[in-house]
Amino acid sequence: MRVLGIETSCDETGVAVYDDQQGLMADLLYSQTHLHAEYGGVVPELASRDHIRKTLPMIDEALAQSHSGRADIDAIAYTAGPGLVGALLVGASIAKSLAFAWQIPAIGVHHMEGHLLAPMLGKERPDYPFLALLVSGGHTQLMHCQGLGQYELLGESLDDAAGEAFDKVAKMLGLAYPGGPAIEALARLGQADRFRFPRPMTDRPGLDFSFSGLKTFTMNTLKNIAAPSDQDKADIALAFQTAVTDTIRIKCRRAAEQTGLNQMVIAGGVSANQALRQTLQLMTRETGCQVFYPALKLCTDNGAMIAYAGLQHLLKGYGESLEIVVRPRWPMTELG
Repeated sequence: MRVLGIETSCDETGVAVYDDQQGLMADLLYSQTHLHAEYGGVVPELASRDHIRKTLPMIDEALAQSHSGRADIDAIAYTAGPGLVGALLVGASIAKSLAFAWQIPAIGVHHMEGHLLAPMLGKERPDYPFLALLVSGGHTQLMHCQGLGQYELLGESLDDAAGEAFDKVAKMLGLAYPGGPAIEALARLGQADRFRFPRPMTDRPGLDFSFSGLKTFTMNTLKNIAAPSDQDKADIALAFQTAVTDTIRIKCRRAAEQTGLNQMVIAGGVSANQALRQTLQLMTRETGCQVFYPALKLCTDNGAMIAYAGLQHLLKGYGESLEIVVRPRWPMTELG
């Protein structure tokens, strides 16, 4: 079976074609980063308009790259939420219109479930049940994954998600948007142990996260330096990044110990951070828990993960009407 996947939840347009026999046949991604950089964050109206311009031409290109005609596509998967409502509506409207014209099913996919399943596109795949850490600009969640669509929330951020904290701290340091890659690059120039930042909520039971206080600690550290030099900023970037990655490692280890599960998926945009991956290697040595990551190009939003997730639900017999419905807020625990 062959599925066309469309991702338009935020500021990246992704279109892909996935075949259950041939694998990923086409994978196109267009980033709007340059449109939003001057504003320091995503402008929803600009995002929606750009998805309108890009999605249909990218679908044509993906079909051409995969040597697929409309008769070769068995279903269209699209991101139904969570995300920016206008951006979601672009992808949903196009998917439902094509599904109607081609007389094939349209399958609404949960954006974070797409991220969770992205490692399945690699050679090594976890077996259910497993743990998942979903870490991105909008989410930091620990999930117990019992099967497709069967997820139990173990812990989540009570305020800023990790990726959101990276963006805000990057702005404090005068770095470009998006903040995650900018802080990671600057942190490589930092001196370790000059600053010691707190590891929020690690001194109490539970698996929830909080990064808002860490953001405030960073701001106060900057204010206490009269005229921060480039080296000061690099040292602060390293201290902040280390605090975030250590906090995540501690919570992941705690989740593995509490559940007894020895497989974990790390997915979402922040999972591309190499410092985080290196830190989590410590956890794997300490606990024996095997960690699975998506390929680096599949860490950010992409159509491949949506096409793959849509195929899995199609194989389970999922179907929906042609009514256009999106869910800007959509807990994964409501799937199943």
